[in-house]
Amino acid sequence: MSAVDTITSGSLLLAAPIAFAAGVVSFLSPCVLPLVPGYLSFVTGLSGAELLGEEERAAAPSPSDGSAAGTAAGAGSVATVTAPTVARRKGRVLLGSLLFVLGFTIVFVSYGALFGALGSALLEYQATITRVLGVLVIVLGLAFLGLVPGMQREFRVHRMPTIGLWGAPMLGILFGLGWTPCIGPTLGAVQTLAFTEASAARGALLSFFYCLGLGLPFIVVGLLYRRLLGTVGWVRRHSQLVMRIGGALLVAIGVLLVTGLWDDLTTGLRSWASGWGVPL
Repeated sequence: MSAVDTITSGSLLLAAPIAFAAGVVSFLSPCVLPLVPGYLSFVTGLSGAELLGEEERAAAPSPSDGSAAGTAAGAGSVATVTAPTVARRKGRVLLGSLLFVLGFTIVFVSYGALFGALGSALLEYQATITRVLGVLVIVLGLAFLGLVPGMQREFRVHRMPTIGLWGAPMLGILFGLGWTPCIGPTLGAVQTLAFTEASAARGALLSFFYCLGLGLPFIVVGLLYRRLLGTVGWVRRHSQLVMRIGGALLVAIGVLLVTGLWDDLTTGLRSWASGWGVPL
């Protein structure tokens, strides 16, 4: 099967957008989003004021005489002082964010490859195991909604690496290894879908889509931190809505897996995709 056939197969056509959405939901969850400023500061070595650009305004000279000439000179000085600073800061934020995302992507893609390989090895029993995992996904969805006592406790690695760009990949790996339960339910659903793919490569690809959904918002918020503060605040105030949407998504996936409708949907999409072509 070619790479194009793999990506456009019915199962991945359905599963990849779900995995991406699950990653976005993980990012918006109440125990990830509020900590984004801290993570950004940690992986870049920049202070909160630097992320906001406060140090640039503090360094900007103000004209003493209030004249038009003084104002023009001041404006020129601001441009001279802040332009290189802004470029360096954004470059550092982009590099630090990418390294952090790379760290947890390595972990999650490895999970996906493992689950995909297990699905391939257990192909004979896959239908039964998929239904059992579907029940587990429903439970995870209910836990995400806060309806399962004892599953809202937080288990995570608290020891952090050295501040700055060198520590960013390690922090990403630690994030991938230990940040539950907030990303646990959504990640568990994605790995269940990876199992149904019955291929290490396809499972890894599905996990990569999850990492895109989780990592891209992190990078965007880092680069546009000042402009997106209001949006981040709105999401934090409506965190319960995010949790309900995420929980409902997981429960719906679990129901599809348990009832066998997931296979019916992927079969239909596979048939549709096989007859689709690009007109020349």
